[in-house]
Amino acid sequence: MPRTTVSPIEPADPDKPALARAKPFGWLLVITGAIAWIASFTLVLERLELYKNPNAIASCDVNAWISCSDVMKTPEAALLGFPNPFIGVAAFAVVITTGMVLLAGAKMSRWYWIGLQIGITAGMALVSWFWFTALYTLAILCPYCMVVWAMMIPLFVWTTLRNINHGIIPAPAALRKFLNDWSWTIVGLIYLATLASIFFRFIHLIIPSNA
Repeated sequence: MPRTTVSPIEPADPDKPALARAKPFGWLLVITGAIAWIASFTLVLERLELYKNPNAIASCDVNAWISCSDVMKTPEAALLGFPNPFIGVAAFAVVITTGMVLLAGAKMSRWYWIGLQIGITAGMALVSWFWFTALYTLAILCPYCMVVWAMMIPLFVWTTLRNINHGIIPAPAALRKFLNDWSWTIVGLIYLATLASIFFRFIHLIIPSNA
């Protein structure tokens, strides 16, 4: 367990965006972590049902290209030999707990923030691989997986910015200011790029050609 100490409410710092401060950032962790945890846990339940009945229809099976069950039956859905959603259930529980600890007024040690940054960065890399695999290898979308993608984007961006603002990640002042000023734009552009990649990958199914 990380060493924690109770501290008074963090004073506002005009040089730091709101979400880089303890309480707002704590809420971000709790909200994004909880939504992603629910999506991951739902996938675990769906996968257990598929183990019992391989012909079961998952709640997120819509058609041939939007189907959680079809994705979960692929080798890519069990990278470590067990269903990938188990990773999310464990990892997002840590994110939620960290957020609750911050809301309680505790302060974590530097090593904890470094570990959290490494974990969330690894999670973002894994999610990026899932995105690429879903679109360009499997050509199947998993709605619950996309919920996790959507939560990981602000989680990764704001954890990184939080750690830059608190000196956990060294960065020049000019870069820190630029990232602070454009943080929401960065999140929005990543969302836009993700949606565009899905649209152009499946445009032939979304808008069937009459030719």
